Amino acid sequence: MLENDFFIGVKGFISSLYKDKLAVEVVYHNFDHTLQVVEAANEIAIAENISESDKEILLIAAWFHDVGFVENHKEHEEESKKIATEYLKDKGLSKEKIVKVLSCIDATKMPHKPKSNLEKILCDADLFHLGSEDFGNRSSLLRSEWEVLFDKHMTDIEWLEENQNFIANHKYFTDYAYQKLNEQKTVNWLKIQKDLRKITLKKEEQELKGKLKLEENKRKALKDNRPDRGIETMYRVTLRNHIKLSDIADTKANILLSVSAIILSIALSTLFPKLDKPDNYYLIYPTMLFLLMSVVTMIFSILSTRPKVTSGTFTSEDVVNKKVNLLFFGNFHKMPLKEFQDGMQQVMNDRDYLYKSLMKDLYFLGKVLDKKYKLLRVAYNIFMVGIVLSILAFIISFMLMKNSTVV
Repeated sequence: MLENDFFIGVKGFISSLYKDKLAVEVVYHNFDHTLQVVEAANEIAIAENISESDKEILLIAAWFHDVGFVENHKEHEEESKKIATEYLKDKGLSKEKIVKVLSCIDATKMPHKPKSNLEKILCDADLFHLGSEDFGNRSSLLRSEWEVLFDKHMTDIEWLEENQNFIANHKYFTDYAYQKLNEQKTVNWLKIQKDLRKITLKKEEQELKGKLKLEENKRKALKDNRPDRGIETMYRVTLRNHIKLSDIADTKANILLSVSAIILSIALSTLFPKLDKPDNYYLIYPTMLFLLMSVVTMIFSILSTRPKVTSGTFTSEDVVNKKVNLLFFGNFHKMPLKEFQDGMQQVMNDRDYLYKSLMKDLYFLGKVLDKKYKLLRVAYNIFMVGIVLSILAFIISFMLMKNSTVV
């Protein structure tokens, strides 16, 4: 029947209409879908052994049931009926058949509620893909069409739930469709459930990870924003800088000590043996000045590096009254271990006491550095001035000795 002139004309008319007027966004309800419904309707009609007259009505309705999409996406059944009526009247189809065709088209409205056998066949043909292996691809096309045409956006979970509920509530009306398609429809439904569980589990894992990460970020933010962290960093950096400055001072003092000791040893081994000769009397004063400069420089260098340790005798009452800084070894080196442990426990449990101890440690370290650098500055000044004066003294002595010899 599909190969007769009438249906060849219907096919050409529908094909041209879709080609000329159908929007490109209509990726599901297009000519391919219509052709699949016509073929499915013909297959079911043959299996159900309906009359040729009924088959003609059924196939006409199958060709025209979604053609209304070329005019109106939301009320496409009404547009389909208008286009079908106009075309069929022009082709001279009887009014009785046209009414039956329109009734079949009406039956394809969702949800399907067919009354006649022809309507049941067309409804089964319209959803033939639910029981096919191509269900996944057809479903994806329908989802894309909904998003573009109806702005109906769904998450993957929402889409799978929509399909799951739809298939669960769907029933094929004809015996043939039920026997041929129901098993594959069940397989498709089970696959949807499997995919839904997988995606739901993945989403729950992502939400849990996101929640844990958010909590971790909050903890980090709270930790980073704590004043204690900034204070501890300040003390740590400042104390480290002061200790480096102390090391630098000790290094400078050791350099000065070494240089002064070398000068002193050279002077004692080279100049002193010559002073007992009458001809070298002019070297006595420059040499003494030279030696004095070296000795004084060494004294101040030693003073700048000389350690000072406090008595280290404090009582438990001093600790309770917060009068002692237990963070400095000079304050606790004579304390019994038990008293020291109790005192440190008190320091750790009392943040104010701890910070005050750190303040004292920093303060007195600064005082020590002040003393170190003052003595070191004096030592370098003495060394510098002494070297200059010693050289000038030697020059003057040589000049006087030369003048005396000439006279």
